[in-house]
Order: sequence, then C-alpha cells, then structure tokens
Amino acid sequence: MQTDDLNLKSQRPLPPLNALRAFDALARCGSLRAAAIELGVVPGAVRQQLASLEEHFGFALLDRQGGRVTLTPAGRRLADAVGVAFAIVSRAAEEISSSGSTVRLRLGVPMPMASAWMMPRLVALQNAVSGLEVDIVPVAVNQSLTDMPEIDALIVGGEYRPLPDITATAFMDDRFGPVLAAGQPAPIDLTDMTALVARTVPYLWDDWFRESGNPPVRFRKRIEVDDLTLALSAARSGLGVTIAPATSIEADLASATLHAPFGFVSRPTGYRLCCRIADRDRKPIAALRTWLLAEGRSLEGKLPSAAV
Repeated sequence: MQTDDLNLKSQRPLPPLNALRAFDALARCGSLRAAAIELGVVPGAVRQQLASLEEHFGFALLDRQGGRVTLTPAGRRLADAVGVAFAIVSRAAEEISSSGSTVRLRLGVPMPMASAWMMPRLVALQNAVSGLEVDIVPVAVNQSLTDMPEIDALIVGGEYRPLPDITATAFMDDRFGPVLAAGQPAPIDLTDMTALVARTVPYLWDDWFRESGNPPVRFRKRIEVDDLTLALSAARSGLGVTIAPATSIEADLASATLHAPFGFVSRPTGYRLCCRIADRDRKPIAALRTWLLAEGRSLEGKLPSAAV
C-alpha cells in the first residue's frame, strides 16, 4: 500500500456536505423553520441533518431549550468556518463559470474612506484592470472578514489588527489629525475648542495626542455623534473640531472646506489590503493588490504634511 493511501485512511472523514449546508442555513437564518424554507425542505429534515452532524463530531453544536435552538460556543466556531468556506467555494465557482468575462469583487472599505477616497478612484481601477468589476461595500472600522463572509477583501487602517488566518499588504500611509471648517481661525490651544467625537472611533483623539507628542487637553465642550461621517459634517458646519484620517477628507482639503492647523501624524502600519490566506493568490485580489500598491506609490509626497 502506498504512503498516500495510508495518509488518506488516517485522516478523519469530512462531515456530510448536506449536514453542513443545513447547519450553515440554521446559523444564518436563526431558526429551524427559516433554514428549512431557505433549503426547500421540511424542518424535520433540517433537524435530522443537524443530529447527524453532532453525531459526526461527538459533541453538541446546538443548545436546545424551550423549543429554541441556539449555537453552542463550539457551534459558533464551526458556523464561522463553514460560512467562510462556502463563501470561498461560491466565489471560486463564480470565477470559473465567468472565465473570460467580467469578474466581480466585493471590497469592504471603512466609511467615510469608501465615499471620499475609493469611489472617486473606482473608474481608474476598473480601467486599469480589465475584466474586473469592484463592488465597494462601506463597513464599520471595527468589522473584520470573519464578520463578513460575503466580502472578498477589506481595506483597513492603522488601528486594525488582522487575525492569523488573514494576510495583509500595506499600500499607503495612514495619516490623521484634527480638522475644522476653513472659515474658522486656527486655534492656538485646543482647550478653547468644542471636540466632535465619533462614537465608532472614540480612541482617535487619544491616539493623536499620544502619537503627535501633544499633551492631552480638556476641551471646552464635547459633542458625541454616531460616526465619523456625522462628525465631519458637523466640522464642516463650524460646530467644532474633529479628528479624521486624511483619506476621509481628501476633497475637503483640496477645496479648502476643511483645514488641519495642527497637521497630521502617521500610523506605523498604514493602510492595508486584507484577504483570507486561501484567497491570497486569486487573480482579482492579486490585481487589486497590484493597483493599490501603484496608487500608494503615486501618492507619496502628495499627502498632507505631518505635524511638527
């Protein structure tokens, strides 16, 4: 008997595909009934497939209490892995079936970078990479690829920490700093200002004080808003000063709608393109990576100056 045959026999068999499909549907839909409707079967069939999956592993994946079915911690880990796996297979099948035609790539980009930086460059990207159609999906800065199995790749800033199964390529500097309406006089001291704080990135002010070398201050007033898009809108209206990445206000700086009297500081890691290791060599992602690296090089020396 050959070594390959021995290796195959020593490996634990994979779970039944139909059972994994039922489990994935339950995890996404949240109930047996909804999963059965999606799969086009009766709830009893879904229940039978789930039981076979638990029998295969030898431990519970579901917590059944009071007629409700929820995932155990082990079930949640499996659901995350199965969701990613099915998404990868689906994307690979889509690429194979569309060979020679347009390939669609779903790219997650944090707001407001998605609208302020990526969308204005989308035509240039698609002209540079023939046969690639990119869907820009705005995401929250704290979301990851694990949270979004439907996303192919993700652009992240310096505050993002990729998980071990994610590969990341830095392509551009990530600078951020305090900005306010251009019609307002430059403040001598931030203590005289109203701080506009985005709840999605409340740490940006602390990061800027630490990385710029400026001592933290007690603002005259603080106004909290839901996200950075609203904070920037409030700053444009003259309500106060907010902290923002330079990529989120590229057009505002060019048109002198906003100004940055204290300059910008750079994050060490910069902006990165993240994808799952299994997807690293897919042609659409490789093409996107190449274009982003070239775009980052073309912007060197053109970004706003750093704080001194």
